[in-house]
Amino acid sequence: MTAHIKVRTLTLEVPLYLQSERSAKSWVKTLLGAATARPERQFLTTLDDVSFDVGEGDRLALIGRNGAGKSTLLRVLTGAYIPTRGLVDVQGTRQALLNISLGFSMQATVMENIYLRGTAMGIHTSQLGALVEPILSFAGLQDVAQRRLHTLSSGQKMRLGFAIATSIEQDIILMDEWLGAGDAEFLKHAKKRMDDRVQGSKIVVLASHNDNLLKRICNKGLLLDRGKVVHFGAVEDALDAYKSLMAANRAREKQLAGQVP
Repeated sequence: MTAHIKVRTLTLEVPLYLQSERSAKSWVKTLLGAATARPERQFLTTLDDVSFDVGEGDRLALIGRNGAGKSTLLRVLTGAYIPTRGLVDVQGTRQALLNISLGFSMQATVMENIYLRGTAMGIHTSQLGALVEPILSFAGLQDVAQRRLHTLSSGQKMRLGFAIATSIEQDIILMDEWLGAGDAEFLKHAKKRMDDRVQGSKIVVLASHNDNLLKRICNKGLLLDRGKVVHFGAVEDALDAYKSLMAANRAREKQLAGQVP
């Protein structure tokens, strides 16, 4: 089956619940007001009329400022968010490296978590049996396989999550920033595995602020600003468009600042 991602006029609106501004003469009245006032529901458009196509061999860079919609778009592509309007067509197996500790059970053992996360990823139980030892070995957790997860350090949990998430090759990889944390020895092995997975996958979608990394990995770029597509094309052109956008924003801010008395 040919892998592809097709997005047409994608719009995502999320509800916000806002408390009306009020004043109080004492902290007691402030607490009573906060407890009894009904919040007002409003909707925020986080993605607005987004359209693009990527096919096999494409490595797409998601570019933009913090809050531009990059992470939200990745979550739509994983299926975690359902679009308010528009079409999202993703063909091919996919693996999201967004929050590699998400979905763990702190009361389950390390080995049990391998089966829990692997099943959630769609890996068949019979295949998981053969992956347990390689996962434990890669994460360096063979000696703690029967310990409950909450007894592990944050670094150990991170290594376990990464080892599970990258245990098999997928058609599509969705990533929010490149791996950049962990002890030096593990990080060396992790970067090598990521390079192998990226080279072996059919499609990669990567959100990052590292221009050099995006130029090295990606061939296409999608520039987002306030949830809208500003530019879609070659990654170098998208990065140039981002620099122009940021320069225009700085000039506008200076102009506004000069108008303030």
